[in-house]
Amino acid sequence: MSEHYHDAADLRLFKEMRKLAPPEFEAWLNLDNIVRRADGAIPKKYRELIALAVACTTQCPYCIEAHAKGAKSAGATREEIVESSFLAAALRAGGAATHGAMALKFFDQD
Repeated sequence: MSEHYHDAADLRLFKEMRKLAPPEFEAWLNLDNIVRRADGAIPKKYRELIALAVACTTQCPYCIEAHAKGAKSAGATREEIVESSFLAAALRAGGAATHGAMALKFFDQD
């Protein structure tokens, strides 16, 4: 088993992925434009902080890096970066607790 699950060199494979599934790859790229747009009702800084919080819950190191840097460029502070990560942690913990309640429900069923 490899020790390097997250190797930035793997991103080179995106070129091949784009060739193998062009429409899907373009659709995936366009999703990122939702975060990057500056003309939405939610200001760019908050879009980046939301994206960072989601990246913390999905645990994607590339997204964490991109959105931490994006938030910084949009004017976010170090405090906002940390708060957004703790907001993500709180929601992740809430999901675990409610799924625990669901597990208890299933356990108690006949």
